[in-house]
Amino acid sequence: MNIGDVADLSGLPAKTIRYYEDIGLVEPLRSSNGYRSFRQSDVHKLAFLARARALGFTIEDCRSLLKLYADTDRASAEVKQIAEEHLDRIDSKIAELTEMRATLSHLVDACAGDHRPDCPILADLAMEQKAGSISKASG
Repeated sequence: MNIGDVADLSGLPAKTIRYYEDIGLVEPLRSSNGYRSFRQSDVHKLAFLARARALGFTIEDCRSLLKLYADTDRASAEVKQIAEEHLDRIDSKIAELTEMRATLSHLVDACAGDHRPDCPILADLAMEQKAGSISKASG
């Protein structure tokens, strides 16, 4: 199969498939004229990668998960550990986003949004920037 066929079957753009090849996640055969020739197993790997990436796994997580998937003697504990670590990263990100949302919501509520120039949103952004500059200079 050519890259266009594989892109359609896996749901990944050709550019992503080329990238995954460049970093060694898939290794399609090459014909004598240099064109990629994908096997059904490559399509399966790419669909696996698409699903893993859709769940937010990092490239390195995907590399590890692919190796474990191919290893019939694997321990599911290794797979679970990777997934739990990823879940911890998701939980941390949710906490950061929740805090970010609360701060922004407070600022939006504090802003009159009228014809006057005073804006608590801009004042807060300027304050944070100055505080960041000061801490960088003293650190």
